Amino acid sequence: MTLAARDVEYLRALLARNSGNRLEPSHDYLFESRLQHLLRDRGFPSVGDLVAALRRAQGSALERCVAEAMTINETSFFREPAAFDLLRDSLLPDLIERRRQRRTLRFWSAACSSGQEAYSLAMLLRENFPQLAAWSIDILGTDVSAGMVARAEAGRYSRAEIRRGLPVPLQLRHMTRAGDEWEVAPAIGSLCRFQPRNLCTSPPLPQLRDVIFLRNVLLYFPPATRSHVLLTMHRSLAPDGILFLGASEQMPDQSHWKAVMAPKTVWYRPLPAR
Repeated sequence: MTLAARDVEYLRALLARNSGNRLEPSHDYLFESRLQHLLRDRGFPSVGDLVAALRRAQGSALERCVAEAMTINETSFFREPAAFDLLRDSLLPDLIERRRQRRTLRFWSAACSSGQEAYSLAMLLRENFPQLAAWSIDILGTDVSAGMVARAEAGRYSRAEIRRGLPVPLQLRHMTRAGDEWEVAPAIGSLCRFQPRNLCTSPPLPQLRDVIFLRNVLLYFPPATRSHVLLTMHRSLAPDGILFLGASEQMPDQSHWKAVMAPKTVWYRPLPAR
């Protein structure tokens, strides 16, 4: 059934209001496909009936459920590996030396989805930097979807998810079999924590991060929202910190950031606030 134009406009505005995501008109068909699970769970015969309920209870928890169902949750272990290679071979050794007195490293996986990026960072640290065993390591993963945060906290993944990017040796060393799934080992899970966070509305983090991954997120936001999110990142990152965007993303505003070219990837250093 074709959605009524007024219902599509309502859903598009709801999505932008609750998550900051902008759905282009050419992708309106996604409302039908991504909301099917919610329709079944809540007993709505159609998307039109769901919209009617949303109009009657604006600002309700149902709105958040719709926004979460529409949020793209695409991730994998060691996604875009050039960034992880650069961290391992160059950026982290330098950063560790600069933090030698403080003996603390803080990371942020923004829009972490089901948590593979955060756990990939933890595995990278355990595998390559044994000197950090006595350091305080904080890998924070955040996502607008409470459901995704719960999945990340559980640290359990299907065989298909494990096969996407996780080398077998790392799987055997840092994951344990749990029935038909694999579970993150305690030594990896202890480095990571997860919490719900809306990048479009939340303030900067209270503790500055040394490394922030904000990858494959900005392309779903309108220009004004991108600028706001990047300003939050700037205020949450240490002056000598490191920001990674997705491989297909570019920094829309160079006034706060210095792009640093590296083989197969780019990273960003924050410029002093004006």
